[in-house]
Amino acid sequence: MVRSLSRPLSTKINRRLASVLAVSALCFGGLAQAQSGTVKILVGFPPGGGTDAIARTLADKLKDQLGQPVIVENKAGAGGQIAAQTLKAATPDGTTLFLSHDHTVSILPLVVKNPGFEPARDFVAVGGFATFVNALAVSGGTPAKSMNDYVAWVRSQGAGKSTVGVPAPASVPEFLVKVIGQKYKLDLQSAPYRGSAPMMGDMLGNQIAAGTGSIPDFIENHKAGKIRVVAVMGTTRQPLLPDVPTFAELGLAGFEDLPYYGIFAPAGTPTATIDKISAALAKVVALPDVRERLTAMGLSVGYMTPQQLTSREQAYSKTWAGIIKSSGFVPQ
Repeated sequence: MVRSLSRPLSTKINRRLASVLAVSALCFGGLAQAQSGTVKILVGFPPGGGTDAIARTLADKLKDQLGQPVIVENKAGAGGQIAAQTLKAATPDGTTLFLSHDHTVSILPLVVKNPGFEPARDFVAVGGFATFVNALAVSGGTPAKSMNDYVAWVRSQGAGKSTVGVPAPASVPEFLVKVIGQKYKLDLQSAPYRGSAPMMGDMLGNQIAAGTGSIPDFIENHKAGKIRVVAVMGTTRQPLLPDVPTFAELGLAGFEDLPYYGIFAPAGTPTATIDKISAALAKVVALPDVRERLTAMGLSVGYMTPQQLTSREQAYSKTWAGIIKSSGFVPQ
């Protein structure tokens, strides 16, 4: 009797054990795949722009530090909004990241009623790696070589009217255009683009007389003499542009708080995974060739921990919430 009963019981136990082992294998297999799979870095702007070039520089080195393939995936449109929404919907396993500057994470939620994401709820900071400044640049087709030259040229065009390109609507560069117009009593009309690359194309083709954007967007063509940067944000002049005054020097206050670059992951990504990627980013940012390349693009390079990036983002958002409100802008 005992022998006849033990066989079915043993069979049931073995089946249960096999089932548990199978589930465990799937779980651990999935974890291993997430840890060793390709890492995508989302960029909210088209290839060829400053943010894209920065992302590709970091991706090339992160693959060595992480021991995983790292690729850049451009999700251009709506000032990075599409990329941000893609990050929100991604599996929080460390294989989808978002490299962004201030516009998408700090500014968009202030100027768009329903951007489709809330940074504090939907994202987690991985680490920051640089700050930068925005600037005003004039196209080669204008005779202006300074801010005063540009103002005089616009006034000579009749009714003080001209168009200025901005890399995204309702962005810091667009608010800068508003302030410049108010300061010099010019009728400056913003022309929003889907990123800096198409804006730069029109500047080089003299389709627009001027553009606002980041130093990484402008520096190479400025060095080549194809465009001319005439003023920069910040409290001090830029090392790469020692002859270009700050807006504060020209009497345009309020643009001293510098925007940032950082990497974000979907909310819910394990802390251990965040720490691993952040540590890899810190090592990459410390590499001399990376620092040299990013500095040459006009960035002030410096690693920020996840906590530091979060604090930086929150402080920047607070500053610009006040500027945007005082401008009378109504979120769309």
